[in-house]
Amino acid sequence: MTGRVMVTVPYISTWSEETTERPHRVMDFLGRVAYHDERPSDRDEHGVLWNRITHQPGQGEPQLGKVHSLRQREVMTGLRCQVCAGPADRNQDGVLWLLHDDRGGPDHWPGWPNDMAAVHPPLCLPCARRSVRMCPHLTNTYVAVRVKHHPIVGVYGALYDPRNPHRPLTDAIVAYHHHEIRWTIASQLVRTLHGCHLTNLDDEMGPHRPG
Repeated sequence: MTGRVMVTVPYISTWSEETTERPHRVMDFLGRVAYHDERPSDRDEHGVLWNRITHQPGQGEPQLGKVHSLRQREVMTGLRCQVCAGPADRNQDGVLWLLHDDRGGPDHWPGWPNDMAAVHPPLCLPCARRSVRMCPHLTNTYVAVRVKHHPIVGVYGALYDPRNPHRPLTDAIVAYHHHEIRWTIASQLVRTLHGCHLTNLDDEMGPHRPG
């Protein structure tokens, strides 16, 4: 008899029964990309349009590489763990994030990861430990970072040509204060990371804490 491997599905993952809607897009009287049947819930408190996706967690098969936009926005706003949706870990050095280790790569800069734009929400310590053990994308390629300041600055999403709202130009991170935010359909919330301090998960967990 073969043992069954239990897979932890992150809270922000999309399930196969959850579908992204594709409403007809238009330009509204304010010069913004809009849905022809727009609802108040389609925009956030900054007036940014978000993509529509059904909410059926646990239905079907987990799509581990696909982020559910509204659950990502929920936990990123509340600084909650992207895996279990509980409070992200916080200590005197800041909130805990796991980042791809870009030190020495083409995207590295002095002081990295200070000033980095992040779309991945933070984590609690137990979920961080499980993630680096179970996720092949993190094996030997991650750093754990404590972040003291982490303001919400914008969104990641599809940027449209204001002359043609039917086909996106590109996917991009767009700041709330930038004029292109009017032509963006958001799929993830973005925070920037400041006051960063690299840390060690094993040292933080200690010998008596579960993980």
